[in-house]
Amino acid sequence: MILMAESVFMILPLIVSVIYGEFDVIMPFVYSIMATFCVAAFFGLKKPKNDLVFARESYIAVAAGWIFVSFFGAMPFYLSGSIPSLIDAFFETVSGFTTTGATILENVEILPKGILFWRAFTHWIGGMGIIMFLLMLTQFSEGHSLYIMRAEVPGPTVGKIAPKSSSNALILYGIYTGLTVIEAVLLLFGGIGVFDAVTTAMSTAGTGGFSVRNAGIAAYESAYVEWVVGFFMIVFGVNFNLYYLMLLRRFKIVFKSEELRVFLAIVGVSTVIMGINATEYYGDFGVAIRKAFFQTGAIISTTGFGGVEFMNWPMLCHSVILVLLFTGACAGSTAGGIKISRIIMMFKMLRKESHRLAHLHEVTTIKFEGKIVDKETRSFIMVYISAFFAILAIASIVIMMMRHDYETSFSAVLSCLNNVGPALGEVGHGGVYNMFGGIEKLFLSLLMLTGRLEIFPMLILFMPSTWRRH
Repeated sequence: MILMAESVFMILPLIVSVIYGEFDVIMPFVYSIMATFCVAAFFGLKKPKNDLVFARESYIAVAAGWIFVSFFGAMPFYLSGSIPSLIDAFFETVSGFTTTGATILENVEILPKGILFWRAFTHWIGGMGIIMFLLMLTQFSEGHSLYIMRAEVPGPTVGKIAPKSSSNALILYGIYTGLTVIEAVLLLFGGIGVFDAVTTAMSTAGTGGFSVRNAGIAAYESAYVEWVVGFFMIVFGVNFNLYYLMLLRRFKIVFKSEELRVFLAIVGVSTVIMGINATEYYGDFGVAIRKAFFQTGAIISTTGFGGVEFMNWPMLCHSVILVLLFTGACAGSTAGGIKISRIIMMFKMLRKESHRLAHLHEVTTIKFEGKIVDKETRSFIMVYISAFFAILAIASIVIMMMRHDYETSFSAVLSCLNNVGPALGEVGHGGVYNMFGGIEKLFLSLLMLTGRLEIFPMLILFMPSTWRRH
């Protein structure tokens, strides 16, 4: 079913290729569509006895589904010759679907429009989630489809805004599409053209950051475009459930959102700190603030759009960027990262334990968004944080063993695991990962998938015990 949906998705870039008369790209798309459809049809012949889906099966299905989708999604890049190496094409596609925005392409402007559209479209598809799209179209057994959502939707918890998962997905995709269209229209007013507006809006919506220009957003030389893209990077970093509540005019609940307030506070403080420190570089406080806001949005939302020369900023700015690389945006958004909600709860748990040691007989509870955080959720957060830092440490050492410096290795691993794209060192401005070898790119691709799927689906997929018969 997933591959079937992907074959349908490829029709859109095929149409774009036809519109722009790119006849050398049309057939690669046709072959890719046919191959993906045939494989999907082959596996679809065998119907499951029931559609009951539990936790382990959900994690395996989602992880395997994303790997297969990424492989077949790489075919247009490879068959068209746009990316001659299959490993590079796979890396680019994984980066697209996971909305990381890391790229191996130094000159994207020479690529055909159809390929560039597919590249940006992978961001849009992956932003809300491939499985979420299927939930919108299909009916899983209620109670078990929630396992599917938990395996893919970013964040420590999955909230339901409608009784059925399919309705949930439909509402979220409706909001997602609406916001994408609004951004595209606003960008059109900036005079950047229909193609650039649509692809930029899709990349922003998915918080991916693939641009159709080598210089990224800076290529447009427009303060208006920077403000629009910067604003929408923040917009797509907010929990989509809050937008649904806004549609229901429940503004009090939205304004009381603890995660939203902390998220906006981090954005504001980071913008001011970097803006003040970057003023000397630009010679104009207004320009510095605009650039700082854009860069803050790009990093905290894990969009990673290029266009700001942050590598030349003072070291304090680099420190702020490194912190933002860790945090990510809100749970239930299209952004990557650890998530603001986890960080809030982690600090609350730290405060609780410190208070408990000082007052041994006093019973305290942890509340988040006005609700008591149960023991299971707290344990899951601690396990997630532990797993995150363990993977970060081990993966950084692995990349350093490939003769890369510490700054490049650590920030590249952190960027891929948090689905950011640009990092520091050799992968700073532009987020080009060409210096890595084939094995390293495959390793970083797995890290991108691990981060996008919140770690556990990928861990479960590769655990030997998962495949043992009990």
